Parts: sequence; C-alpha cells; structure tokens
Amino acid sequence: MAKLKIFVKTLIKFRVAILVLLALLMSLAGYQTIDKLKIDNSLTIWFLEDDPSYKAYIDFQEKFGSDEIYVAMFPVDNALSEVVNNKLKALTEDIERLPYVKTSFSLAKAKYPLYANGNIQFLELYNSKRSEKGLKSLFSKLPNVTSQLVSEDYKNLFFYVQLNPTPTIETKRKAILGEITSAVEHHFSEYHLTGPPVLNEAYSKGIYKESLLFGVLTVLVITILLLFLLPSKRYLLVSLLSVAIPVSLLFGIIASMGFALNMISMLIPTILMVYSVSDAVHIINIYHKEGISNSIKDKVDLISIAVRKSLTPCFYTTLTTFVGYFALFLSPLPAFKNMGILTCVGLLLSFLLVYVITIIGFSFMSLNFEKAKPVLILQSINQTKFIDWINTFTTQYKRTITVSFTTLLLLGLYSVTKVRIDTRSLDLLAEGKAKQDLRIVENQLKGSSRLQLNVSTKNGESILSREALRQLEDFQNKLEENPLITAPVSIVNIKSFLQKRSPVLFQNNVLESKIKATLSSVDTNDNSFFKLFSEDFSTAGITLSLPEMTTSELEKILVDIEQDFKTSFKTNDFNLKINGFAVVFAQLNKFILETQFKSFFAAFFVAFICLLIFIRSVKTTLLVLIPNILPLAILAIAMSLLDIPLDVSTAMITPIMLGIAMDDTIHLVYKYRRSKTISGSSKERIDDAMHYTGSALISTTIALVGGFLIIASSATPSVSDFGVLCAVTVAIALITDIFYLPALLKQFDK
Repeated sequence: MAKLKIFVKTLIKFRVAILVLLALLMSLAGYQTIDKLKIDNSLTIWFLEDDPSYKAYIDFQEKFGSDEIYVAMFPVDNALSEVVNNKLKALTEDIERLPYVKTSFSLAKAKYPLYANGNIQFLELYNSKRSEKGLKSLFSKLPNVTSQLVSEDYKNLFFYVQLNPTPTIETKRKAILGEITSAVEHHFSEYHLTGPPVLNEAYSKGIYKESLLFGVLTVLVITILLLFLLPSKRYLLVSLLSVAIPVSLLFGIIASMGFALNMISMLIPTILMVYSVSDAVHIINIYHKEGISNSIKDKVDLISIAVRKSLTPCFYTTLTTFVGYFALFLSPLPAFKNMGILTCVGLLLSFLLVYVITIIGFSFMSLNFEKAKPVLILQSINQTKFIDWINTFTTQYKRTITVSFTTLLLLGLYSVTKVRIDTRSLDLLAEGKAKQDLRIVENQLKGSSRLQLNVSTKNGESILSREALRQLEDFQNKLEENPLITAPVSIVNIKSFLQKRSPVLFQNNVLESKIKATLSSVDTNDNSFFKLFSEDFSTAGITLSLPEMTTSELEKILVDIEQDFKTSFKTNDFNLKINGFAVVFAQLNKFILETQFKSFFAAFFVAFICLLIFIRSVKTTLLVLIPNILPLAILAIAMSLLDIPLDVSTAMITPIMLGIAMDDTIHLVYKYRRSKTISGSSKERIDDAMHYTGSALISTTIALVGGFLIIASSATPSVSDFGVLCAVTVAIALITDIFYLPALLKQFDK
C-alpha cells in the first residue's frame, strides 16, 4: 500500500506534464490517422500469401489474365442499332487506351470464325450492313458468347473491361474506377456498372463511412448512458477521456505502422471504447463507495484504496478479454489475425491509461460523496432493492434456477451442431447503387463472377485430338445442365459453330492433323478475353460465369464440376484445374470453422487457467466457468432458430464473447472468493459481492449492449448480425452472472 501511495503521489505531482504529453501524443496520433489511415478490403486480408489456393489464384491471373473485370450494362432501345454500336466502338477505343486495361470485350470487338480455302478468317460479329434478322440468326449459332453481349430481348448491351494483373491494384482501385466510370458516362448516359472491382470499392467506401459513424454514435451513446450510470456528473470528463485517449493513440499506431481498416477491424473503435468505459465505471464505482465509507481519509488514501481494490479484478478482466481477442491470432485468416493483435494492443493501452487518467482526474475533484447524484435518474428503479430481490430469489429458488439454466445450457450445446457455416458475399455489402446495379445486371446476364476451368493432358500432348475434343464436349454439355453455371465458352463452341457452317471440315475422312491445325489458329489476340488454349495446346480453357452466391453453394458447384469432369474424361490421361476468385472464396467455410475451433478452445483453456490462479479452487473455478458458457450456448440456439450462419463477421464472436462475458464474473468472484479478509458462508459472500459490484455490473452491461447495438445499426447485413448477436450475448451474460452463478455457488460451493 505504501508503494502504491508513492505511485499515486508521483502521478499527481506530474499531472500537468502528463496531460500535456497525452495531448501531444493524441495530436500526433490524429495527424497520422488522417494522413495515413487506409481502407483495404481486398482478397489479401482473407488469405495468407503462402496459402495454396491463394497462390494458385495469383498464378492463374499471371498466366490467363486478371479476373478483376468490370461489367457494364447499357439499357438501349435496340442493341443492334448502328448508332448504339458506334458509341460502343468509341467507348472501346477510349477504354483500351488506359494503361492498366488488358482488354475489353463487347459487341464492338466480338468476332466469329469463318472457314474458307483451308484457313480460318475472323469477321466482325456485328456488321451494320447485315439485316437485323441476319444478325439474330448469326447470334443464335453462338448462344454462349452472344448471351454475354446482348440480352435476350436485345434491350441491353454488355461491356467488359479486364485489368492487367498487378499487385498494386488496391492502391489504384479508386482512381481506376473513376476513370472507367468517366469514360462510360462520356458515351452512355444510362448504365449499370458492377464486377469485383466495383463491389470491392463499394465495400471500402461503406467501411470508411460506417467506422466514422460508429465512432460518433458510440461517444454519444456512452455519454448519455454515463449521465445515468455515474454517481456524479463530475466523473463524466474522466470517463470520456478514458475512452478517447486509448482509441486515438491506437489509431495513430495503426496508421503509422501501415495497417489498413477492413470490414472486421472497423469494429475496433466501438469495441475498445465500450471496454474502456467499463473499466472506468468500475474504478469510479469503487472510488465513490470508498469515499462514502471512509469520509475521514484524504484524497491520496482514497485513490490508493480504489486502485488497490479495482486493480486485481480489472487486470483479470483485461486478461480474459485480451485472451479472447488474442485467440483470433490462431485463425488462418489475416483479417482475424490483425483484428486480434490490434485489439490486444488497444486493450493494453486502455488498461494502463484508464488508471493514469482516473487517478489524475480524481486528484482535481472536490466532491461531497454523500450528496452526489447522477445527472439523470430513473426514479422508478432502486438498484439496492433490485439486488436485494435477486439475492432472495437466488436463495429461495437456487435448485430451480440451476436445473433450468443447466437444461438450457445442454440444449445450447446441442444447437451448436445445427448452426450453419456460410458466407453470402452480398451480405458483406450495404444497400446502395453498387448492390442495386449488381442485381440488375445479374437479372439479365445471369452471372457476373468468372471461373476458368483448365483441362490438360498429363503427357503434354495436344488436347485437340478427336477423342479429347469429344470428351471436352461431353464435359461442357454437363456444365451447361447446371442451373447455377452460365454460358460456358471454350473451343467446343467454336468447333460447334464451324461444324454447322462447314461440316466437311469435321468428317471422318479428314485428317486429325488438319483439324488440329485449323482449331489451333482460333486462339488469337482477338479472342484474348476467353483464353481457349495454353501456348503448347496441351491445355484447353473453359470460361464460365457464376451469379453471386454463398460459399456453401460455391463448394457444391466446385464438387459438381469435379464430378462432371470425372464422368467425362479418362482421369488417368487428363487433369482439371479450377481457377478464379470463386475457388478462393469457397475456402472461407473451412477457415471459419478452423477459426472457431482454434480460437474458442485456446480462449477457454487460457481463461480456465487464469480463473484457477485467481480463485485457487478447481471446484469453484468450474462452477464459475459454467455460467460463462451458457451465453454462448444461448447464442447457438438463437443462430440456429433464426438461421443466422457463421460467416466472416460472426466467426470471431465466440472467443470475443467468452472474454467479455467473464468480465462481470471476475468482478463478482473477486469480492466473493475466500481469503483472510473475506469469510462467511457462500450465501453471505455472494450476496455481499452482489451488493458491492451489482450496480457496476449493470452499468457496464448497459454500456456494452449500447455499443454493440450501434454495430447492429450497420447497413451491412453481416456486420449488423454480429452486433445484434453480441448485444444479446452480453445481456444474457449479465443474467447468468446475477442469477445462475449465485445459484450454483449457493447450491454447490459449500
């Protein structure tokens, strides 16, 4: 205690210098945040660079072209109008002059093959000299290609822009989108623009706006709640500084170290602010209670007592919350790893600074503890009477409470097996123009995401033999039967077209070498948007489109494709490689499941060890842990009943909630546990602990629920689900702490 007093006196002595230093650090952090903070919601945040599927995806882009493809749809009166197609040609010229564009594809560039005099010639698919009837007849012979150029009713034109593969795409995405949009608007007044680059930029904009909105709303809600929860308005400034300073410094660190915000880390400010105010409320609550009980003690003594009595429980609550977030580092997903590490840094800053700020704040106050009252009071609520009622209730009905809550726990554990693991990409995007355009385009095009299938011979020979082409055709026919696969394009389409117009070319008496030579000449620069062959002709490519869908649907499609390949090809002679973003995105379910198991069990194990050290009784530790599992069990019941899946947002919920749920428990158990100064029956000790910490538990839970409800207001469905589930779980954690935990301890901790 003597050393603690010296520490308190030292802080008070240099309080002005410390405040000046904190002000300078906040200014520097603010400058770094404004100048350097970035938004990055790219694929790299979800996959490690050495992940095989991610490496395969990067290799695919380098060899076959980026699938960073813009898709534009132009509503027109007649897609076959010469005026409209002249505008399309002018747009093509403007777009292809841009340095980062690899190629474009539309009716302005599309060509069809014509076999004449033993050679393949390419003619423009659209020719203004042809009659409209003749054009439609020609289009009908290449349905998989032309369906991606014009809509069925010829009232919409489609235009594609493929970017060059580059590692710097994220830093230039906004500028690229701006230039492409300007070029489109110059030629077409009405358009719908979508594709992965557009959606990614929409994610980033939404993240930036919501992170700012969440920050402002959190400060506002916390301020209003504190006016009800704090014993005096004099504590308000101390509490708000305890929230603002750690968050400001953390963001300065994030920006200066080059980290970027994403749809996961955008939640850090709200979570950290709510956590910081919870610790501040506990310290203030203890300081005020001690001020009432020890009116003869001087300020240094009161502050020292408040620090001593709050330090141990606050340390352990910080530790368990720290463990919950640090467990995310075990996730294979970089977004979760960064979220865990950055939040842990913020928690350490908050824990250290909340004591510095409260000690200095208390030193400036002259307060009549007896007469102090909250600024806003709910006259109908008497916390002391409410806690008396809880203590009486948990004593009289301890067996009933124990049986009821334990039954609910078992039901929740069963419900865990019923929770789906799935991510819908559209749930990661808020409502707005980008989402509306995507729906409009997909309604006409039936797909906006690209998938590339590469079928290759194992011996390296040409895939243009009669037998290989027959198997390839059988494979593509099966793909076209899949309702979620749109318009596969490969050499099969070209062969079919040539066969209808020049049947003599594919008669049985024609040499195979002639067929190979003819078909190999099809893959030219004019067809670079669809990569038909590898350079040595040992690999044939099939390009197909997929609509936006869930990861489970993607997994099924990939399995179906593999199965169709096995039933079409002699797998001893041929290989299949599936490439594209969809393949990588489909891996998320596996990573989410891995995140759940690793992070939860790591957090649970470390939390058990921390509680055991804290309580020093295995029996009591187990009794204390059970109520902290119940909120997660009820969470599983809610997710299974409401059909809310574990996705990229909710995947981190269990370790985080385990850490936060234990905070109130630790404050209760700190006052309850047996020690030289705490004695009596389990009933007497838990009732006394409820009276001492009950008001602070209720206050911090209200603050936490308020913070998570702010997240629940997100326009992004996945983030909103995360906020709602966290708010419900925190509220249930309080209920279990004030009912289930006391009942268990009164029943079994003899």
